[in-house]
Amino acid sequence: MSAASKRVAVVGVGTVGSQAAWRLAARGAEVVGYDRFAPGHDRSAAGGESRVFRSVQTDDGRYVPLVRHADFLWKQLQAETGRELRRLTGALFMGPVEDHEMRTVVDVIAEHGLDHEVIDAGAMAKRFPQFRVDDGDLVILDRHAGFIRPELTVQTAARRAEELGARIRRYTPVREVTPVAGGGVEIRTDTGMERFDAAVVTPGPWVGDLLPDLPWEVSVYRAISAWFLPHEDHPADAERPAFIRRGDIPFYGIPSPDGLAVKLGLPQAHHQPVDDPNRLNRTVAPEELETFTAAVRRHLPGLNPDPVRLSVFMEGYTDSTRPLVGPLPGCDDIVLLAGFSGQGFKLSPALGDIAADLALQGRTAQPIDFITTNGRIVA
Repeated sequence: MSAASKRVAVVGVGTVGSQAAWRLAARGAEVVGYDRFAPGHDRSAAGGESRVFRSVQTDDGRYVPLVRHADFLWKQLQAETGRELRRLTGALFMGPVEDHEMRTVVDVIAEHGLDHEVIDAGAMAKRFPQFRVDDGDLVILDRHAGFIRPELTVQTAARRAEELGARIRRYTPVREVTPVAGGGVEIRTDTGMERFDAAVVTPGPWVGDLLPDLPWEVSVYRAISAWFLPHEDHPADAERPAFIRRGDIPFYGIPSPDGLAVKLGLPQAHHQPVDDPNRLNRTVAPEELETFTAAVRRHLPGLNPDPVRLSVFMEGYTDSTRPLVGPLPGCDDIVLLAGFSGQGFKLSPALGDIAADLALQGRTAQPIDFITTNGRIVA
């Protein structure tokens, strides 16, 4: 059987699953996607209007080659569909020189020769007056960065996969993924069982429900996004980059695609654990906004500190914060991608392409040694 003629299931047509369906269908595989809701829903990690795309990495420079591959595929998906899924506005990294992540930013830029600009305090005040930096802060502009539209991206990738022949079974939760003796996989839903040559499993926060015996822990956290309006409109020609702030109050921000608001998010340390992804608490208590308010008042004085919109979603984290990418132990026909630990969206086209490699060929040329399940220590 040729790789392209394989029948492949994609379980979870979200951030990564939609991209995997596109890349598999583009190679001629027979693709059937399953989703408990429908592509582009807001019940897991893909909601929230925007996600940061950045070339510069704050934790591990080994992601840079994967980001470059994703960058190529972002351009390809936009060209094939005519949709603006990503907008490159630049991204600012701001924080104390001695901060660990800021040091990593400097090292990664030097190692990979990334396009950037170091901005001094005087230039910041003139060029980016919306930010207030502390004395001694380092500010670096990642020129090849910006934001992604997550819901639009998921729907667009899924639709493109369908245009190429994929079928997507919407509102069809998968209850079990089982390896078959001699090769292949069976997918069980509430309506029956279906046989495939391979399965790409991208269940997001439901990974524990679907794979209760997974030998690695993926902890699910509840994350909050908050949108803030400026006191005054920005000039039409003002630069409005995405940004990541380190220091006493770490947070990140993304301008709204409509140019009106700024979306803010906090790192994992501020997220609450989720015991059951089917019962996510979507109500935000007033005390959960205190860190957002402090961040706005200290570093974004041009914004009203009272948010105009709140959104809650889920993210899966591994103990190492590195995702799980590769076959399940003892079954090369089941390819798992889970626990993206906040790294998923900017990498999603590359991860989908890697999933297609592994499902169709059992190997990939992409440098995934540091995130692969192969040889990974079992908890």
